[in-house]
Amino acid sequence: MHWIDWTIIAAYLIWIVWDGLRLSAQSEGLEGYFLAGRSIPWWAVGLSVMATQLSAITMIGTTGQGYQNGMGLLQQYYALPLAMVILSVTMVPFFHKARVFTAYEYLERRFDARTRSFTALLFLLSRGMSTGAAISAPAVVLSVMLGLDVATTCLAIGLPTAFYTMFGGVQAVTWTDVKQMYLIVFGLVAAVVVLVLGLPSQMDVSDALSLAGATGRLQVFDFSLDPTRSYTFWSGTIGALFLFLSYFGTDQSQVQRYLTARSVDEARTSLLMSAYWKIPLQALVLIIGVFMFLFYLFTPPPMLFNPVHDAEVRQSARRTEYLALEQQFGQAVAERRSAAEAVTSLRRTGDDAATRAATEAFLRTDEAVKGVRLQAVTLVREVSGDRTYNDVNYVFPTFVMTHLPVGLIGLLMAAIFAAAMSTISAELASLSTATVIDFYRRFGAGATASDAQLLQVSRLATGAWALFASVVAIWASELGSLIEVVNRFGSFFYGSILGVFMLAILWPRANGQGAFVGLLSGMATVAWVASQTGVGFLWHNLIGAAAVFAVGVVVSAATGGAPLRPDADAREEA
Repeated sequence: MHWIDWTIIAAYLIWIVWDGLRLSAQSEGLEGYFLAGRSIPWWAVGLSVMATQLSAITMIGTTGQGYQNGMGLLQQYYALPLAMVILSVTMVPFFHKARVFTAYEYLERRFDARTRSFTALLFLLSRGMSTGAAISAPAVVLSVMLGLDVATTCLAIGLPTAFYTMFGGVQAVTWTDVKQMYLIVFGLVAAVVVLVLGLPSQMDVSDALSLAGATGRLQVFDFSLDPTRSYTFWSGTIGALFLFLSYFGTDQSQVQRYLTARSVDEARTSLLMSAYWKIPLQALVLIIGVFMFLFYLFTPPPMLFNPVHDAEVRQSARRTEYLALEQQFGQAVAERRSAAEAVTSLRRTGDDAATRAATEAFLRTDEAVKGVRLQAVTLVREVSGDRTYNDVNYVFPTFVMTHLPVGLIGLLMAAIFAAAMSTISAELASLSTATVIDFYRRFGAGATASDAQLLQVSRLATGAWALFASVVAIWASELGSLIEVVNRFGSFFYGSILGVFMLAILWPRANGQGAFVGLLSGMATVAWVASQTGVGFLWHNLIGAAAVFAVGVVVSAATGGAPLRPDADAREEA
């Protein structure tokens, strides 16, 4: 990589850490450190929430998903606008008026300390692992770029981000996110422009998209009723609704954001920003993946996008077999290019019958390319012993490093760092908050500690969670598409967490016994469904929430129920 690109990356990293530390002076006291004194304007909260969602996982994992499978992943987000409207009416005013630091404090008021602690523990486990996945994405980039092992790059990403989060608190997290959001969007738009300009001169965008459509990559609605399919219209509007209600309504990393807003109305407006803009931004990321597929129709792609595994097989005893596959791959790619050009040519003549025949021939050549590549992937798995090998996360980094001009490489790398740091810092802040408020202050020596002592423990907790997430990141980097990894992590926990809040708010006769048993039942149900059936992971959110609510109602009734405690009603000022 050119020294200009390195300079851009270094300048960005130095500036963003300095900017975060500069804001530490505004993070005095617990409320200043954890909630920024409840003083952040709505637009900054909204941009911060969106920056967290546009993580490096999105830039790397989702682009790779778009390259491989197309726009189908977009279906996962169809329920988001409805979820944001529901939360704006229910949970946002609820938590604001409760005057809590964490969402889980309310559960003790409503039920008991046991339910609060177990729910907070589930959050810590799920968010800690998801933070690990968020670190994995830029670690993948660095491992490709520098030739380092993923463990080293995971630590190199996680620990510096923790540094400014430890001292700056949520104030630093929010305002650095705002700046990072501009860089992220610029990077995405720049990638689209380069990809479009990289198409053959005789081909326009509509010609290219017709080829993508022929392969099914532009399909954004799948009405299949098969519950084992990960992304369908139904899983994206029903199963994902519960994912978003739980993530934005009960996950501390998000609740903490709108608790920093100056009023209930501003908190609502900040959430509605995501309702309007998340789907278009997600579509932009996926279309980058689709255009990478189109780019590599006319520019020969590598047979494997992970250069480390490519080198490993070349040096193994099966080198000859691999080189033979590489020759077959090059021939298949050339035939596919010729077929794609034929489709474009015939499409312009208006001869529909000839165009259909040429399209069928193009699809056969595309299948041939995928067949050879699959053989190469199988060979890597056999040589390396890694049965889960999948290089989808390396597609976008490879494109950036090999086809972008000097300067733009550095900007794209900086954008990926920005996306990673905005997500990691926010999640570390929420993990620290829940650790200190829901455990240390509630059960440990923190019960009598001063604010200064609690702040010191909070900073230590941030560093500890950063180390934990970095270790998880090493493992997560080998699990396939990172966007699926993080959503699978979340879906295992989110439904059950949402279920206990539904029980607290919607069923006045629910008691602590019912809530705790329901929470255990929900987790057990999701674990069984995930391990014993092929039901798509988005449905795990609905299943977990329904199990907690149903069991909670039954157990509460069997144990006598309990009237809603007056001090648990968030409609009264705490």
